[in-house]
Amino acid sequence: MFKDLIKLDRLPTSWCPGCGLGQIMIQLAMVMDGLGLNHTNSTVISGVGCTGRLAGYMNVDGIYTLHGRTLPVAEAVKLVSPDLKVIVVSGDGDLASIGGNHLLHAARRNPDLTVLCNNNNVYGLTGGQAGPTTPRNTKTVSTPAGATYDPVNLQNLMKAGARYFYAKTTVYHQLHLRNCIKEAIAWPGFAFVDITCHCIENNGRRLGFNSAYEMLQHFKKTYRRAPDGAETLGPDEIGIVRQG
Repeated sequence: MFKDLIKLDRLPTSWCPGCGLGQIMIQLAMVMDGLGLNHTNSTVISGVGCTGRLAGYMNVDGIYTLHGRTLPVAEAVKLVSPDLKVIVVSGDGDLASIGGNHLLHAARRNPDLTVLCNNNNVYGLTGGQAGPTTPRNTKTVSTPAGATYDPVNLQNLMKAGARYFYAKTTVYHQLHLRNCIKEAIAWPGFAFVDITCHCIENNGRRLGFNSAYEMLQHFKKTYRRAPDGAETLGPDEIGIVRQG
């Protein structure tokens, strides 16, 4: 059962009530169970931040890395243990800000890694400051008048190379999320799953949402499946684009 992949004795988690990270962990465990992945053939590498705690709740060997250094550590693990399925779970701030240079070059080198990005548009653990994926004009702790710059376009970064796998999904669309994770794990190279996730305590309430449920309903209303064969996903589309 997928529950065997979760350290149930460590529950409840330290995440805030309503946090979407629990859903990412459950969906990942369900996919891994279905693929026969366990402590003998897989590992979960995580970075600093709320998302970094996820590896500690999975019943497989894992590494809690330095801030922004998740990908080079994961590449090193894959290099010395090529038969191991290496799964990275990290936040948008960890991957696209301090770890942005590593993201660019990991994608360029195309190692066989599966990367799940918890994208909640802010630095959640430190209180809700603007991050690399914060939409322009969004009010945060560090941008009370609204974020000044456009967010990093993760899709375009992933598609910069000749070979790429980029998936966009949300924690509301659970079946789609599982399918994205499953296909990313099967992809023979660098696979990036961009997961829109809600942070109600340090982002959602500031945006006017009263509960995590309201944020999930917002995802339901906002995001639509991209047409089959789409080569680029629109701002409010979920789907998979790949080349290689």
